[in-house]
Amino acid sequence: MACRTRVLGAVGTALLAAALPATVLPAEAVSLGPAAGPPAGAGGPGGERRAPDQEGSVAAADLLAATAACAPVSKGKYRTDAGAAETVPVCDATGAVFWKADMDIDCDGQVTPHCNTTTDPWFQNQTAFSQSDGKPLNSEKLPFVVVPAPSGRWSYTASGIRGGGVVAVVHGGRVQYAVVGDTGPVGIIGEASYAAAGGLGIPPHPQRGGVPSGVTYILFKNSRVSPIENHDEAVRLGDVLAKKFVRENGHAR
Repeated sequence: MACRTRVLGAVGTALLAAALPATVLPAEAVSLGPAAGPPAGAGGPGGERRAPDQEGSVAAADLLAATAACAPVSKGKYRTDAGAAETVPVCDATGAVFWKADMDIDCDGQVTPHCNTTTDPWFQNQTAFSQSDGKPLNSEKLPFVVVPAPSGRWSYTASGIRGGGVVAVVHGGRVQYAVVGDTGPVGIIGEASYAAAGGLGIPPHPQRGGVPSGVTYILFKNSRVSPIENHDEAVRLGDVLAKKFVRENGHAR
């Protein structure tokens, strides 16, 4: 569980210059193929950004058009960081919920070269949801997002969202597909794994990375990837669900 409350303002702004995003799919049909390796944008030995590859076939512009209007489902708004104003509602839509926020970096889970107690003072060796072998998720390899822990403000389970659910993350004209992989503080929103950030061309360093705004998270209801660590399946299902989402929300081109 991600219990950190990051303050991104001072640590992220110097590294925003080249933020680009990536792509997603549904949960009823699941394939049990092998887990994929780290996404193209996960970074080299120093965690530097690399040009990510586009995932799926749905354009970022179409997904953003389908999320232009917000019908709040949360009873109140969330902060993007500790001490920030409450400005972010969770919005309901046909087939999904979504929010628009910043991106802080979740490095929790398995100990890896870029995610450990040395690189991340908030590091925890567990995630709310586990791999098929019972181990925590690998945030350096698996694109996943963090949802706020259930509260009176909003409960993700009440909206049909669960661990392993498919997510489309949109930033800088790109789409990255991910899964719901961890939970965070009840009052803060806008966090994703090291791999998810790298796949979007966002600086993934757990302390100095992230971006302060401009990220859209679309969580598809009643979807699930099995096993949760199979990123190829997240992309396959995500692409199907993203097409359906754009079509049903009246903004298909």
